[in-house]
Amino acid sequence: MAALTTETPDASNNPCLPLPPITGRVAVAFSGGADSTALLLAACEAYPDRVVAIHINHQLQTAAADFEAHCARTCRALAVPLEVRRVAVACGPRQSLEAQARAIRYDTLAAVAKQVNAAVVLLAQHAQDQLETVLIALSRGAGLPGLSGMAPRFERNGVRFLRPILSVRGLQIRAWLDRFSHAYVDDPSNQDTQFTRNRIRHTVLPALEGALPGIATAVARTAQHAAQAQLLLDELAAADAVTVGVPPRIKDLQGLNEPRQANLLRWWLSGIPLATPSAAQLTELMGQVAACTTRGHHIAIKVGAGAVVRDRDVLGFVNTPE
Repeated sequence: MAALTTETPDASNNPCLPLPPITGRVAVAFSGGADSTALLLAACEAYPDRVVAIHINHQLQTAAADFEAHCARTCRALAVPLEVRRVAVACGPRQSLEAQARAIRYDTLAAVAKQVNAAVVLLAQHAQDQLETVLIALSRGAGLPGLSGMAPRFERNGVRFLRPILSVRGLQIRAWLDRFSHAYVDDPSNQDTQFTRNRIRHTVLPALEGALPGIATAVARTAQHAAQAQLLLDELAAADAVTVGVPPRIKDLQGLNEPRQANLLRWWLSGIPLATPSAAQLTELMGQVAACTTRGHHIAIKVGAGAVVRDRDVLGFVNTPE
């Protein structure tokens, strides 16, 4: 960790600028790492006297207290209010510790943002993070939702979140911070290659960027295109749902061609918790829908954490016990 500068921060040429216009108080999710440090400095420049930093201490590693103390020192130097929340991450069977920590983090950020009357929470994921996300989605055979990567904006618990630096390269951010001696912490868990994302970061990305310079920025643009295409598909599904109904009426669903059937079924199931179908499950479901030509035809296809079933003339989803 570099020594903390006591001079007035210089935001000139900060690669995180410009930031979008925002009215009201702005919260920045501040871990103390390079990316959130550069974003916090950019926010101070873009929204003077309207910034509050939020640090979530997951208490998962011995350095967590040091990270929290560093964030406090940085915010004092910047004259930025800091809200710290210590959370406990519980991980049940078949649950990812990383996913659980992320869910608790976002819920806590939303709660704190409401408490401090912030209009929006800024998140510091950048182009390399987006590239890692898309590569993981590709490895799983994802469709457009996966290839869209991380959304540039979303809402959680009634609070708006923005990722304004998804097109900025992480190396660019660190180079700028080092040039102006802005302190940041390096999380040692980022070196642990037992995590898929870290293996990609340390082995795959250097090779990709060596062979294809600028790939992170290019993939960030591709993710934007995929997100736009998915938005159009969602609009088509919503239009089809006016005719087919929600939940879908089987006879009307059969009147759509196969791509529109698949699109509508994905859209319908995406609105149900833990009901995301695999490609094989969706194919099996569509085959059963096509075969459903008699009153006694039975449908019960496992999908996600439950099953899609026939309920007279419509499809329904039921949760199944583990």
